[in-house]
Amino acid sequence: MPLTKLEFQPGINRESTDYAAEGGWVDGNLVRFRKNRVEKIGGWQKFGSDSFLSTPRAIHPWLSLGGTRYNGIGTTWKYYIEQGQTYNDVTPIRATTAAGDVTFSATDGSSTITVSDTAHGAVLNDFVTYSAATSLGGNIDGSVLNQEYQISRIIDTDSYEIEAKDASGNTVTANASDSGNGGSNTVGAYQINVGIDTYVSSSGWGVGPWSSGGFGSASAISAINQLRLWTHDNYGENLIMNVRGAGIYRWVENSGVSTRAEDLSQVSGANLVPTVGLQVITSETDRHLIVLGADPISGGVRTGAIDPMLVAFSDQENELEFEPTATNSAGSVRLSSGSFIVGGLKSRQEVLIWTDTSLYSMQFIGPPLTFAVNLVNEGAGLIGPKAVANAPSGVFFASKNGFFFYNGAVQSLRCTVQEYIFNDLDLSQAFKCVMGVNAEFNEVWFFYPSLEDGTGEISRYAIFNYLDENWSIGKLVRYAWLDAGINDLPLAGVQINGDYCLVEHESGFDDNENAMTGVYIESADVDLSDGEQLAFVRKLIPDMAFTTDPAVSNTPSMNIVIKRRNYPGEALTTDSTSQITQSTTYKNVRTRGRQVALRFESDDDAAALDQKGYKWRLGATRIDIQPSGRR
Repeated sequence: MPLTKLEFQPGINRESTDYAAEGGWVDGNLVRFRKNRVEKIGGWQKFGSDSFLSTPRAIHPWLSLGGTRYNGIGTTWKYYIEQGQTYNDVTPIRATTAAGDVTFSATDGSSTITVSDTAHGAVLNDFVTYSAATSLGGNIDGSVLNQEYQISRIIDTDSYEIEAKDASGNTVTANASDSGNGGSNTVGAYQINVGIDTYVSSSGWGVGPWSSGGFGSASAISAINQLRLWTHDNYGENLIMNVRGAGIYRWVENSGVSTRAEDLSQVSGANLVPTVGLQVITSETDRHLIVLGADPISGGVRTGAIDPMLVAFSDQENELEFEPTATNSAGSVRLSSGSFIVGGLKSRQEVLIWTDTSLYSMQFIGPPLTFAVNLVNEGAGLIGPKAVANAPSGVFFASKNGFFFYNGAVQSLRCTVQEYIFNDLDLSQAFKCVMGVNAEFNEVWFFYPSLEDGTGEISRYAIFNYLDENWSIGKLVRYAWLDAGINDLPLAGVQINGDYCLVEHESGFDDNENAMTGVYIESADVDLSDGEQLAFVRKLIPDMAFTTDPAVSNTPSMNIVIKRRNYPGEALTTDSTSQITQSTTYKNVRTRGRQVALRFESDDDAAALDQKGYKWRLGATRIDIQPSGRR
């Protein structure tokens, strides 16, 4: 019988059964479809050697007027500005004590220091920097105390604990002479309260930064004990940043990366700037600062309580002026469709705003209204603040039950893995979902927390190739994503060996310094005459291309695994695994069954050097398959 060429339809299809999807692919990991051919995805390398504290949830790039490139990075505990691959801590200060308000006490033989500060307002894991403290009399001297500390335990509203350390971070233990209190001049500078890494559901907007009463029923959830999400946008060469549900801050580029961001409402000249918000966006051409979910004005002041459907905007060219007057363009508008604003995105000549149920378009029209806000769609809300991406062809976003595309109108996106993804998506942690573009490969990536994996954290992804309109899936932890542009390559927020950092994607072929393992794609079942006869496979002629790193001397290889079963309800049985190298011409195999499936995978059992520094791309493999009787 002549050879059979295996030309599978591009894209992974999980909307059918493995048998009904004949002629296609049903599973894969760390592969993409480029020009309708399967290949291993590009590798990633750590971006510089530096790292930072806690989970990175947002990345924003911009250039100064002098051409300096920056990346703003919002994490669970802090905010950093990267310059020259160094992460500079610019986390705002929420409170600075008067001299002498902070005192210390130590215990002989212990590194735990008790700190007293009336109504300190701190929460577990907050950061505070002490200055002007004097020695306690023994090992705990001024050099130990006068530095940044992370609070290790909250005792009560007036006291907490820290763990003594030296300037290198090594533990310092108090001795019997440490009986002092640090003197009468100690000052404590407290950074804004940290967030947490878990989204906490709430029936209302709660207390503190999220308001009190009013909308829904009260709860104890606030921006402090809530999943920490940042939004940010540059206003000129300065950076505006917002903790979702809390304050709005500005970092001034001329002040340098050693200067912290400041509360925008407290900057000299600020007039009725919102004190809290859900997101900040700078409009593209007209230069208004837009605050989604701002606190309203009442009695000539901001209330400090989030209005989850209010959109406030500044005067043109002045991010400090939010008081609406007859002589400026500041103002606000309240949305009506939905219960709260989930997120927004700056797009072509408009700002798109999603509530939990709807999509609005906000366009600059000039005086007297400044902006026109129009309802675009009801029924396609946003699943999470970061689950939207602006691609060259339009805007892609995820709702709670599917993917959508916007280019003047909302369209449902055909998805061959939709049920697979949304049945597995952990909706309780949906605000962690991230969508990003990889324009070089015409891709939109969607990262989500998986119920099956059970981590409560992002662990899986889906890729949509918007040029060829096909999907692929896999497992990969990425907390934040930024496409190439100002940066040469896409950046992603990750954790490597316990350290949080950024990595550059499409850099080499490996997982940082290690081999990229677990790369595979598996076909749907193949049969003869609709399974009327058993099939016998006795030879395969592989067709694939290997691309190697010129700096690595290796012999790349991959495996072709043939599996079989007689009925769709049976589990697949592996019959043969054939190693394929660049020089392999054919492989003799022996497989007999009513249905067969092929799996192409990287050879994770090869020599360590041969597992690194290459990628593979599939062509049209042929098999010698012939009838082998009936059963």
